[in-house]
Amino acid sequence: MAASALLQRLLRVVLFLSQLYVFSGRGYLSFEHSPAVAQARKEQPPPSTVLTSIKVAETTVVYDYTSKCPSNGLCSKLPADCMTCNTNYSCIYGKLVTFDCKAKPQVMCVDDNHQRQENFTISMTCQFCWQLPPSEYECSKSNSSICMTVSCPRQRYNATCTVKDHVHCLGNRVFPKRLYCNWTGGYKWSTALILSITLGGFGADRFYLGQWREGLGKLFSFGGLGIWTLIDVFLICVGYVGPADGSLYI
Repeated sequence: MAASALLQRLLRVVLFLSQLYVFSGRGYLSFEHSPAVAQARKEQPPPSTVLTSIKVAETTVVYDYTSKCPSNGLCSKLPADCMTCNTNYSCIYGKLVTFDCKAKPQVMCVDDNHQRQENFTISMTCQFCWQLPPSEYECSKSNSSICMTVSCPRQRYNATCTVKDHVHCLGNRVFPKRLYCNWTGGYKWSTALILSITLGGFGADRFYLGQWREGLGKLFSFGGLGIWTLIDVFLICVGYVGPADGSLYI
């Protein structure tokens, strides 16, 4: 009995010492000094390296608008996509107004003295983009194919318009607009008028404009005994009679 009790005490002492050895951080059960974790920690870069790589990645980002922004140009002449402005929609329409603006990230511009500048002001007319004159925006002609008939008043079609880069305005720079049909098939008004005056009795003016039935009618009626010829001269002169395909004169 004494031997078994002594053996139990010895086992307890060994177990206590092994636990003490493990919790002291020197045993392999420690997560800090286990071979797998130690190898993983060796492969993991230090925090300073991670932060540096993140900063480098942020600085190498290239924005889409940078291709439109001239380097070291005048801030007041930058395209509208290269700046952000504090616009005031309560300005008086048609009046000149000044707005505070700031260059976007990665946009470098200067003032009149060629000094680096980030905050600046611009002056523009108080008006929305869709109120600009037609010379200051460009419109797509994808829907202009509906303009296939001569109509009075002139027919319109829906188009998507975009303001030019260096034009400043309020609101959306891309907007829908209804435009007049202004396509041409290559017919000249002067040619049609000369043919109507000289050879209108034979229907030459109508044949030129692609109106074959009216041309044949004038040909076999000798210009409606001259009356139809005079009427066509007047209608072509005022632009009421045009090409059969619906296009405009050159």
